[in-house]
Amino acid sequence: MTVHEKKQNEPASIGKKKLTDRFLDVIERAGNKLPDPVTLFVIMSLLTLGASFILSQLGVSAVKPGTQETIEVVNLLNREGIIKVLTSMVSNFIAFPPLGLVIVVMLGVGIAESSGLISALMKRTVLAAPPALIVPTIVFTGMIGNVAVDAAFIVLPPIAALIFMSVGRNPIVGLVVTYAAVAGGYSANLIINSLDVLLAGITQESARIVDPTYVANPTMNYYFLIVSSFILVAVGTWVTVKFVEPRFGKYQGKVEKLESITDAEKKGLRYAGISVAIYVAIVLFTIIPENGLLRDAETGSIINSPFMSSIVPIMLFLFLIPALAFGFGAQTLKNDKDVADKMFKSIADLSPFIVLAFAAAQMIAYFGWSNIGPIIAIKGAELLQAMNFTGVPMIIGFILICAFINLLIASASAKWALLGPIFIPMFMYLGYSPAFTQMAYRIGDSVTNPITPMLAYFAILLAFAKKYDKSIGMGTLISALLPFSFFFAISWIALFVVWYLLGWPLGPGDPIFWKQ
Repeated sequence: MTVHEKKQNEPASIGKKKLTDRFLDVIERAGNKLPDPVTLFVIMSLLTLGASFILSQLGVSAVKPGTQETIEVVNLLNREGIIKVLTSMVSNFIAFPPLGLVIVVMLGVGIAESSGLISALMKRTVLAAPPALIVPTIVFTGMIGNVAVDAAFIVLPPIAALIFMSVGRNPIVGLVVTYAAVAGGYSANLIINSLDVLLAGITQESARIVDPTYVANPTMNYYFLIVSSFILVAVGTWVTVKFVEPRFGKYQGKVEKLESITDAEKKGLRYAGISVAIYVAIVLFTIIPENGLLRDAETGSIINSPFMSSIVPIMLFLFLIPALAFGFGAQTLKNDKDVADKMFKSIADLSPFIVLAFAAAQMIAYFGWSNIGPIIAIKGAELLQAMNFTGVPMIIGFILICAFINLLIASASAKWALLGPIFIPMFMYLGYSPAFTQMAYRIGDSVTNPITPMLAYFAILLAFAKKYDKSIGMGTLISALLPFSFFFAISWIALFVVWYLLGWPLGPGDPIFWKQ
């Protein structure tokens, strides 16, 4: 049952709907009238191809900041374009970033779920926790999970769904909350990760247009990110309880009830605990020593290292090893054939996503080849620059421009590579530090992540949700995610404005204002 259908079955509440509920109902109905997501991506692919032809004929272009390189719309419907579309179709699909990641990680997660490990862990831990702490814990875990880069989008939502269902709450709410936390809180974390390193590198090169000696530190936004994490956990919890859960109501599907933990499960958990301890010790041995196997061979860094590049297989074994230990300890797995059968089943469950990924991969590839996205980003930046905003209006305008562009270009590094060389020098001349500009960008880059279909993991969320409601549509998910984007934006912008007015440093040695 979809949210809209649930509301139709509750006539007593129709006349009492709040304005926000009516607005979200409109979003849901409009979104659910869209074609099937596979069809939608096919239509968007065709529109992109058509737009590339029209805009290229009109000579639409933009000048890339810093390099003064002219970027033109590429016609994908000429001879070269058509050949590229046809010859790259398979490679687009194979190279689609989430595809391999999802399949690899779900091998481990699937065994962990089907062996009973996740169920037993929930019996032992989550179900004993105070109900009031479940939502904030899941929101916080989603944000911190960004340390695992994109793996958090795959691993955490289905686990959260099982947790919600186990305590009598709607599992789709668990999916939505976790996805919103991972996507919307993308730049809120307590731990410095690879994104901080990546963005700092782009920021440094952009700042050197003004100051050739400038050095950007990955911790340049760290103070603000720490505070942001706790603010967004509170906001995410409030949005879940106030808006999202009431819209979905009680789950109408088959509920996987958890009985009390058995002696066999206790034995399996002991085996799983021992295996995890051994596995974690081995992983730590590869990164703690200065010459650790998975550290960067030249710099000794952990953040930008083989360890971070290996996070997906590390996550696979983090689930697979204890799942096998639990299964054989609890006798839910008898032999290698049981393991293989459950792996087959976990991949078979991904078939809707695999079909969707094929269509989405083509559309995203065409959009990138056409140069339409970068040109829109540059034109938007030029518009904000021409408006000559300063102070708080400038901050808000810049964040909103970044949030809008994020609906078209999902990659944080790709957008920053386009926007950084424009705005960092401009803001430095206005007296604002590169750390300040980067943090404003990160807010805009994060808040619309939950609602953009250009983020490939939105398709995965829809596939997960269909496990619990086969008729659920994009409109239902977007209407549930929209409050997170809206209130994350308001609270994060408000925090940033207050931080700016108080003049607090954004990170160690990184003030708001720039002094030449």
